[in-house]
Amino acid sequence: MACTFTDHRPPVELWPERIYTLPEFEYDARISLASTLLDAHVENGRGDRVAIVHGERRITYAQLQRTVNRIGNGLRAQGLKPGGRVLLRMPNRPEFVATWLAVQKVGAVCVSTMPMLRARELAYVIRDSEACLAVVAEELLGEMEQAVEASATPPTVVTAADDETRSGAGLTLDALMMTGAETLEAHPVDRDDVAIIAYTSGSTGQPKGACHAPIDILASADAYARQVLGASPDDVFGGHPTLAFTYGLGAGLVFPMRVGATTVLLDRFSPEALLDATARHGVTLLSCGATTYKMLLQIDDLERRFDLSRLRLCISAGEPLPRSVHDEWLRRTGVEVLDGLGTTEMFHIFVSARPGDRRPGSTGRAVPGYEVRIVDDQLQEVPRGTPGLLAVKGPTGCRYWRKPERQRDYVREGWNIPNDICVQDEDGFIWYQCRNDDLIISAGYNIAGPEVEAVLIEHPAVLEAAVVATPDAIKGHVPKAFVVVKPDATPGPDLAHDLQEHAKRELAPYKYPRKVEFVEALPKTETGKIRRVELRKRELEGYG
Repeated sequence: MACTFTDHRPPVELWPERIYTLPEFEYDARISLASTLLDAHVENGRGDRVAIVHGERRITYAQLQRTVNRIGNGLRAQGLKPGGRVLLRMPNRPEFVATWLAVQKVGAVCVSTMPMLRARELAYVIRDSEACLAVVAEELLGEMEQAVEASATPPTVVTAADDETRSGAGLTLDALMMTGAETLEAHPVDRDDVAIIAYTSGSTGQPKGACHAPIDILASADAYARQVLGASPDDVFGGHPTLAFTYGLGAGLVFPMRVGATTVLLDRFSPEALLDATARHGVTLLSCGATTYKMLLQIDDLERRFDLSRLRLCISAGEPLPRSVHDEWLRRTGVEVLDGLGTTEMFHIFVSARPGDRRPGSTGRAVPGYEVRIVDDQLQEVPRGTPGLLAVKGPTGCRYWRKPERQRDYVREGWNIPNDICVQDEDGFIWYQCRNDDLIISAGYNIAGPEVEAVLIEHPAVLEAAVVATPDAIKGHVPKAFVVVKPDATPGPDLAHDLQEHAKRELAPYKYPRKVEFVEALPKTETGKIRRVELRKRELEGYG
């Protein structure tokens, strides 16, 4: 496959209207994210500042620049051209950051994937994005190799090994760096070109690639990180979200490097490890999901065991933040948790609480630079206090890769419609209610019920399946499968376990149904469609 660019974004007339209301949104016509986020700090005498902390490693901006240049030259030697897609499959390590910046420096496109994705999911991303190169952590090669074997036009795979897994097998990132020079002139791209494609499950079973341009990524940093968080070079960013998510990419890479701050990367998560890293490295801005904060609060005496004195703000996104979690965290640590609402399609958070400006139970108000409305199905604004669909405009917006039909659903009359049901009060605070589709949000992960159903139906014992959200005290919601078995199958605990293991083998582990209920029949409409709304209603009514 040629490492070149073919534009599969929707027609311009289907793009959302983007607005640039802040003075910070004045950008050059051509942009190199690597130059803006990295080279500029070195050129302005800040090369000795620490960019990345990973375990005992401390990497300065100048050191990172040399690594990025070597990788960029090595990727060019492999045939990578501006616009070519590079799949990244790595935990939160310096190698991820360096490779991401190197891809940007040569003017190519990053396609980051969750480490937990399975072969069939990876094969789809490879095919849909037309990735010509893949940089993969050595311990994650297994599923990747299966995906490559299933690809008609397989990408060239580059292995990235950490110090614990280094084997030197095949084409390695180390080898690319050894052949690459330490200098590399950046290749700027048009500010509206594709910089990343971020895949999200969304509300249907087929993943959708959300395209973001350099101007989108910078604007998100200049709106949310600067205006809401007050990010500065003295901050130390830390947290749990994977860099493969746009939430993690912003919090762990873009936002700190936009202001020349430090990011602390944690590639092996546990509640104790996260708190230890936060304390040892003096994290000032901590980004997690609500479920992670719940897990941290389970640790006895966390406020005495770990020195969190430098922590000034915490951020929560990816799932609604219960008021009880915020209040308990504030009581025990003295630090506010700012709830935020964002989507992969919008790159990052566009509604957020602000320091000293929050209303308990509310997600917050529109981030500076964004405009939000609550509308009905005809996009007419509803009265304040009335539930309706959230509509968003700002400097970022949805442009789906190869999905013009989904683009028409998400963008209507220039507005982004994430399909969230919310209420807006008289003071502009947004109160999140629920999703308006079949998306299951579990511990911050988006899980498409139809995707899980499709895998369950592949099992020889299954006749029909429906997967919906069921409430969970820890994760908020978890997937539950309602299964109709074939006449020769025997429903029971053994089969339920077998179905769960089958799903784990085919999908990312977080997607498997935590609960399985065998039923005689599924509720259906007269036309034969499964009435998932009826199943969801039953689960909500039966909770507790």
